[in-house]
Amino acid sequence: MVSRFLNYVEIRTKITSLFAFLMTIAYLTYREQPIDWKLTGLFFAGMLLFDLTTTAINNYIDTKSNDQVLPFERPKALAILVTLLVFSTIAGLTLVYFTDAVVLLTGGFCFLVGIFYTFGPVPISRQPLGELLSGLLYGLFIPFLLLYINMPAGTYLSLYLGFDIIRLQVHVVPVLTLLLLSVNPVCATANIMLANNICDLEKDVLVKRFTLPYYLGARSLDLFAWIYYIAYGTTLVMILFGMLPLTCLLMLLTIWPIRKNIQVFRQKQEKETTFSVSIKNYVILMGSLTVTIFLGGMIS
Repeated sequence: MVSRFLNYVEIRTKITSLFAFLMTIAYLTYREQPIDWKLTGLFFAGMLLFDLTTTAINNYIDTKSNDQVLPFERPKALAILVTLLVFSTIAGLTLVYFTDAVVLLTGGFCFLVGIFYTFGPVPISRQPLGELLSGLLYGLFIPFLLLYINMPAGTYLSLYLGFDIIRLQVHVVPVLTLLLLSVNPVCATANIMLANNICDLEKDVLVKRFTLPYYLGARSLDLFAWIYYIAYGTTLVMILFGMLPLTCLLMLLTIWPIRKNIQVFRQKQEKETTFSVSIKNYVILMGSLTVTIFLGGMIS
């Protein structure tokens, strides 16, 4: 039962949310920012439960049009995803209760994207937007929400909602730092989706699923490589401007195994044999960044 549930929600893919979370905790530690563990715990619960929910929804809907079989009978599978949805919503609304409208609006946007990724008349998964939106959801919004609930009020933005006026004040330098910090998880997550869509291109076209590789063709492999190089370049910029500790220079050494894996994927794009290089690259990139930020916080 447990193994079938873990297979249904594809627990092995949850590294995308876990590493983004850990990287942000490392950054808070480096900044010597006290962490509100009550809010952070609520956020983690809601984040993980909703990640499980969206995967369950994707698998439940996708199995209607492909030849895959769910680990449970469809009524039971539906009951599981509804239960996950309810508990993730409760966790999210509880977090909103203790915070403010910014968390509500940001979380609501993530909720809608997650639901409509495979649901609705024009699912996101059938468009050339999957890489971008999955990257932003896991790579940008997780760090933003986690930083927002732990940093002093008004660090990133201030939102006033009134009957006659809505006022949004954005603090440029902190937001720019957030955006740069998010480049690594955005890029690493997007490339998992890109590698998946490259491997599934022929099957996707048969079911009228026109993802980004359909439009890019062979250039998809160039994009796959350059996305990683952009991540390394951004990390170097942040180190040079003092946004990340000097220990993160060690992370740049991982470009060699990353390049080796890129070459492996260039030679063959198969779900069963080479897709895993995108997972390996994610772990190498995000794992090394998280550890080196933690190290910087410990010795500063």
